[in-house]
Amino acid sequence: MRLARRGFILGGAALVSGCATAAARPVVTAAAQQVPPAPTLQVDRPPEIITSQLNSTRPLDPRGSVRKELMDRALAALDIHEGKITQRDRMYLVDFKKFSGDERLYEVDLHGGAVTLMRTTHGRGSDPSHTGFAQQFSNTPDSYMSSVGAYATAGASHGAQQGPNVLLDGLEYTNNLARERAIIVHGADYADPAFLAREGKLGRSYGCFSVAHHDLPALRERMGEGRLLFAWA
Repeated sequence: MRLARRGFILGGAALVSGCATAAARPVVTAAAQQVPPAPTLQVDRPPEIITSQLNSTRPLDPRGSVRKELMDRALAALDIHEGKITQRDRMYLVDFKKFSGDERLYEVDLHGGAVTLMRTTHGRGSDPSHTGFAQQFSNTPDSYMSSVGAYATAGASHGAQQGPNVLLDGLEYTNNLARERAIIVHGADYADPAFLAREGKLGRSYGCFSVAHHDLPALRERMGEGRLLFAWA
């Protein structure tokens, strides 16, 4: 598979604007004024199909917010798991190399190329000393560690303990027990800005992608079902 197609999905919209050229104004005669304007022709175009092979004139992530290796692996995952990733309008990336207090959850707009940054937690088992950095990962139940790899969002849900959330299906051997482990996206006090301001880092989950309460409603709606969430370190 060719990662050169970062082009699109290396794609954001690149607009090319022409420059007007000053020139002598032609003399308009009365006869010329009587000529009706030519009709405007409209050409119907088929809808654009979003894949990882979109044209290379539209830069994805124009500000370079996402680490290159993470973006490349996510683009590869779109192809590898195309049967499960049915929605190609946006994808979600998590960079577990970054400090928990940093914005490391990215919503990538696959139509326009823009990237929205948010914060998310890692599992307490991945950071037993609570340094703010995830150091190890596991797919083992009761490890309380985060799992890396490709997930498919499986729709909005509501749990007795965590409340509103987004279900996830792990697509790889590194995370295929996500449902069994109840690895979801949910809101948490320890992911809120007030906790970060007080503690200097986010708290830790049991392996879930916990986010700030104020980020969850829009994220829950936009993640929906059939979109890629890709986590890597």
